[in-house]
Amino acid sequence: MSTFDLDTLREIGEKGIIRVIATGRSLYSARAVLQDDFPVDYLIFSSGAGIVGWREKRLLMKQSLTPDEVKTIVKLLLVLKCDFMVHDPVPYNHFFTYYTSRRDNPDFERRRILYSEFATELDIASYRYREACQIIAIEPNAYGGSMATRVRQLLPGLKVIRTTSPLDRQSVWIEIFPSGVSKASASDWICRKHGINGKRVLGIGNDYNDLDLLSWAHTGILVGDAPEELKSMFVAVGEKNGFSEAVSLWLRQRNAGR
Repeated sequence: MSTFDLDTLREIGEKGIIRVIATGRSLYSARAVLQDDFPVDYLIFSSGAGIVGWREKRLLMKQSLTPDEVKTIVKLLLVLKCDFMVHDPVPYNHFFTYYTSRRDNPDFERRRILYSEFATELDIASYRYREACQIIAIEPNAYGGSMATRVRQLLPGLKVIRTTSPLDRQSVWIEIFPSGVSKASASDWICRKHGINGKRVLGIGNDYNDLDLLSWAHTGILVGDAPEELKSMFVAVGEKNGFSEAVSLWLRQRNAGR
């Protein structure tokens, strides 16, 4: 984030506006890139599976897949011949077990190696199903989108989120959560906690995993190099100082509506 955007974050905080980061990162991963004094009030992590009050670093809410849900998902992904990772419950969901079909899947291998100190290979024969934060299947871009659609159709009682890989910027991550988990539902939880009218909310995003947040927020704005499919659905601003540009646009609209 640019210095200009950081200054904007501080300024809106001084105006009493609640600032929230909503990320697909785990709590461990988010804390690795955010300084303790980063100017936000809440961190929504793992796409809404958990919420932390940032100033006090206190876990406020978490959700998990049940053992039966994990069993259903794992069995389906095995049938579909997917490579996947089963993440431990919040707040230790940077630990995971993984299954690989041994096919050529560079992005899966890249993620497995990157977090190898937290990874254990899954032995299907002896695996004991237990709670999990989420399950992530990783597919090449060529057919990842269609696989995400298929998984969503076959798991109607769960939340399936399509994400563009942050590693190679093209592979598709299929993230499976308990029903109701999303950046939008976690943001709504914070709004209800503070008695905030949803019509006074700005949502900013740049990828498919922000779609629910952008649709839920009264004002949804895309920042940066977002997929063309999303640019046809929301107002878009540039990447350089895009956060500040989005906030400025939102404040002008809000003030004009008074």
